[in-house]
Amino acid sequence: MTRKVFYKLLGAFSLLLVFHAVVMGAIFHQIVETSAVSTLPVLGREALLSGVAAILVALPLAAWFSLSISRRLRRMVNFAHRIAEGDLEARLDDAYHDEISTMTAALNTTAERLEQSFAELESRRRELAALLDSMQEAVVAITREGNVSWSNAVMQRLAGTQIREGRALVHSVRDPDVLACAEVALREREVRYGRATSLLPGRIFEINAAPMPGGGAVVVLHDVTSVEAAERSRRDFIANVSHELRTPLTSISGYLETLLEDPAPRPETTREFLSIILKNSNRMNRLTEDLLELASVESPDYKLSPQPIRASSLVEDAIESLAGMVVDSGIALESGGAPPDMVRADPDAMTQVFGNLIENAMKYGKSGGRICVYAKTFDHQVEFVVQDFGPGIAYEHLNRIFERFYRVDKARSRDSGGTGLGLAIVKHIVLAHGGRIWCESELGTGAAFHFTLPVVTREVPHTGVEIPHPSTGEDLSPSKAGSQSTRTASVIGGQPATVQSPVTFGGENGARIITKGSQS
Repeated sequence: MTRKVFYKLLGAFSLLLVFHAVVMGAIFHQIVETSAVSTLPVLGREALLSGVAAILVALPLAAWFSLSISRRLRRMVNFAHRIAEGDLEARLDDAYHDEISTMTAALNTTAERLEQSFAELESRRRELAALLDSMQEAVVAITREGNVSWSNAVMQRLAGTQIREGRALVHSVRDPDVLACAEVALREREVRYGRATSLLPGRIFEINAAPMPGGGAVVVLHDVTSVEAAERSRRDFIANVSHELRTPLTSISGYLETLLEDPAPRPETTREFLSIILKNSNRMNRLTEDLLELASVESPDYKLSPQPIRASSLVEDAIESLAGMVVDSGIALESGGAPPDMVRADPDAMTQVFGNLIENAMKYGKSGGRICVYAKTFDHQVEFVVQDFGPGIAYEHLNRIFERFYRVDKARSRDSGGTGLGLAIVKHIVLAHGGRIWCESELGTGAAFHFTLPVVTREVPHTGVEIPHPSTGEDLSPSKAGSQSTRTASVIGGQPATVQSPVTFGGENGARIITKGSQS
């Protein structure tokens, strides 16, 4: 292009010189005609020589001038190519002060504004991408041909490596509901809603597919699994509460109607019916108290009063406070020992936890004849265990026994006076302490309920109290070293536990006399 400009400028300049020579020749010819004949040859030579000299001088000047202009134009062309290729930092340097330099300055200003505009667009694009990546919803944009043009981080995690830009959505997402909504949004250009249940196992998604103004569509997937679970839990809770209240109310109403219809009931019948009414009233009272307690521990405003306390003290306090419960039951309540590590716990809340677990073990593991409570340390945590040796719990129930109103044996649970809320309360109290809880069981061997509490890492000031070594049970105080022998007992899980002091529970009515930490 610049070569053509150069040749055009040079040709135009040459034509101008030729035109000038022709004009000068005509003028000289007129002068010759009016002049003397003797001066004609001299004037002709002089005119010819002057024209040749002018052409010889003008042609290099014209070539230099044309080349300078073409070079500046070539720089402009290269500048335009760089801008077209995306190099918005390109600029033109021109030291001249003419019309072309004015155009150069205008092009530099245009490039600067383009750079600023593209920088703002890129910044907004990154902000939008970060915003979409931070969303909990999965978002994917597709072209009018049905290919993926963009997807956020959530969608990439859901689809894995299958979803890529340029790949067809039908090859990236296998859920038929998602594909159907996207197809309607592309074909009919209208918003379509749906529900996906097969995108991920056990997950439910709401689908929102909408067309985009420039063609294509955007599909948004919102995970509503937790919402569905909460709604199902709410429905089940209402149904269970209604059922649990209706059963004793029906019994109370029936027996009262029987007493009212009999004009002269026998005293023993009246006493029997009133005992049944009292039993059902107490059951309703326990259910109401447990519901209030569960609502309290599930509330965000639930407050604990944690304090550093030894794990062994928690086990000892639990056994001593529940000793009266087992006196008439014929069940031996044993301590398998506990380490002296300090944990942070609310003593009152832990008493409730141990009380619910031990009471639960007494109701459903009575046939085993004994309950063992112990603790052990591992990985900066203390694991507490309440184990019975009854019939055990089937595997399919282990993941649900901490749900509200869930019962393994509903008939036996109601006969024993249980409300079905005790383990749910225990779970929320343990979680509020920063621990976790689970159950291990095999049919015929009993059930063991485990929960953990974090160990307090700070050092406990020495108070002169003798502390047994957690693994050997030896007294580490210098005054007692070697003067007192200690015993160890095997606890479930293979951890030895220290025998701290003999304690007798359930010595009456045929119950066993046991020692804390003794081997069962």
